[in-house]
Amino acid sequence: MENVHFRREDSLENAGRRAMAASLSDIAAMGARPVLATISLALPPENAHDDALALYRGVAACADANACAIVGGDLTRAPLVALAVTVVGEVRPSNVKARSGARPGDVIALTGSLGAARAAGFRAIPELRLAEGRWLAGSAAVNAMMDVSDGLSTDLARMCAQSKCGALIERVPIAATAETAARAAGEEPETYALAAGEDFELLVALKARAFRYVAARFRKRFGRELEQVGVMREGSGVFRETRTGEQEVAATGWDHFS
Repeated sequence: MENVHFRREDSLENAGRRAMAASLSDIAAMGARPVLATISLALPPENAHDDALALYRGVAACADANACAIVGGDLTRAPLVALAVTVVGEVRPSNVKARSGARPGDVIALTGSLGAARAAGFRAIPELRLAEGRWLAGSAAVNAMMDVSDGLSTDLARMCAQSKCGALIERVPIAATAETAARAAGEEPETYALAAGEDFELLVALKARAFRYVAARFRKRFGRELEQVGVMREGSGVFRETRTGEQEVAATGWDHFS
């Protein structure tokens, strides 16, 4: 939505790419393979043709890169630009990993580091984790999964609420560009990364006894670490370890209605 997710002076092509990426990342979080997408556009009439082409260039580039066919959609006149993307994917029912499946004692892990998208001003779209999502969904050790689109502080709290348990963050993997950007802004890098959105890494809760085995196989398959972040536990709320003890983590990521 114009003036909510992007502004007119920003690149419409990038807005289209981001919208498609966000929906594809949701498919990745369910361990699914994208099949098709529909696109609905609302546009002011003054420059509708050029605006539509710019948005579709971004949408199509992201869809093509991830083997997702655009099969239809809708157009309408509106006072502001609005873009709605619906992606359909397929997954074996036994492989679906909801965000409600985490259990106390589970290891919390991420498929990569955080904060790079925020550091780039959301101009660069991180690589989507579709292959990783399908691979993790096939593991019986994985109890829950979702993507980090709104910031770890916010999304982990959502997983905890759905799973009816709490979480302790022991470390936050921070992208090098995010650490540089945080220090330049006078922010503590871990706090900066906890609030960063649109990283599209996958947040995973998996059985503690299987973590080392799964992490070793993940490293061999994808050539990078499955980053251990913390542990699920009894209770509620998200906390992190600090030098002075545990500190409650506020949900500082993207909130759709604030």
